[in-house]
Amino acid sequence: MGWGRGGKSRVSAHRETDAFCSLCRVAHFAWPVPEPKQRRMSLKAVTLALALLAITGAHADVSAQQVADVVWNYFTQLTGNAKETMEQIQQSEISKQLNTLFQDNSYAGDLQKKLIPFATELHAKLSQDSEKLKEQIRQELEDLRLKLSPYADEVHQQISKNVQALQLKLSPYAEELRGQVNQNADLLRQQLAPYAQELRDKLQENVDGLQASLAPYAEQLQQQIDKNVADMKEKLAPLADELQVKIDQNVEELRQQLAPYAQDVQDKLNRQLEGLSFQMKKGAEDLRAKLSESAEELRQKLNPYAEELKEKLRTDAEGLRQSLGPYVEGLSGQMEQKIEEFRQTVSPYGEAFNKQLVQKVEEMRQKLGPYAGEVEDHLSFLEKDVRDKVASFFSTIKQIEN
Repeated sequence: MGWGRGGKSRVSAHRETDAFCSLCRVAHFAWPVPEPKQRRMSLKAVTLALALLAITGAHADVSAQQVADVVWNYFTQLTGNAKETMEQIQQSEISKQLNTLFQDNSYAGDLQKKLIPFATELHAKLSQDSEKLKEQIRQELEDLRLKLSPYADEVHQQISKNVQALQLKLSPYAEELRGQVNQNADLLRQQLAPYAQELRDKLQENVDGLQASLAPYAEQLQQQIDKNVADMKEKLAPLADELQVKIDQNVEELRQQLAPYAQDVQDKLNRQLEGLSFQMKKGAEDLRAKLSESAEELRQKLNPYAEELKEKLRTDAEGLRQSLGPYVEGLSGQMEQKIEEFRQTVSPYGEAFNKQLVQKVEEMRQKLGPYAGEVEDHLSFLEKDVRDKVASFFSTIKQIEN
């Protein structure tokens, strides 16, 4: 569902306003109302608000993930940094976008009005929540280790078995990803190659009206690049969904394997496994994003060849043949080089992702061991909490609008 900007009746608007008053409670954010001094936004909060304005202004549809990314990134990047100044913020690209939004009196997105107070309050709570959660996770982990310590060897063996099972499950996906990348790269190469040959043939025909004769090829080349890259994204995206299913299965198996040793502290074990699942699924989302970004980068590297052809066709007809000669001769080889660079870059993504997931389970084994020492991993739990809260906020907004 998109976040529309269409008008609403006054009754509907009042209903939304009343409902939004209880929104924070519904989304589990019933925090105290700050004192007047606390209401003054810090530079960090201002920067966060600007970033949120930027994404709500730039997109017709704003997702919970986008907002959570902004909130979390500002927390991790700006917390503890007292050097930022208002001058720096004013010079930022975000500030420029904000000024543009203020000049546009017609801009009044309902989501923006509700989102920015919510997100800035959430950001303000993060530092406090971080310290509380850090101590809570430390104590839970200590209790869990104490309970598991008499069974240290068994726990070690069970997690080792889980790692081996995970590697077996993931291996076909790495191969499938490599195969998909190779197949799509070959298909793209095969479909673009004829354009270079057809352009070469046209030049050799020495016909009148060369510009008109070649004009369709420039558009067709552009369309073929766009279509193939879009198809490539569509084919690669489902792999991340399938990996998330395998992650759920693997974490549940690990839960069952460790449950007999964690009686009376099952909730603490579940908490650690939830953190593990979050980190692994985040890796799958990162893989999805990397695949999409890499495909988009390939499109951006290939598009200039179509644009260059269009530009050359605008030149003087007498010099067109001489101008096009070197371009056509190098076209096929240059596009193939870009496609091959893409293939070599993206093909290993599957193996790298598999190693990352296995490493996460290995870290869990070390963390539960009797000699693990202090573990600074509370931020992953805090990030999960932030993303859950933002998702709950968006869900509540949708319910209100419906």
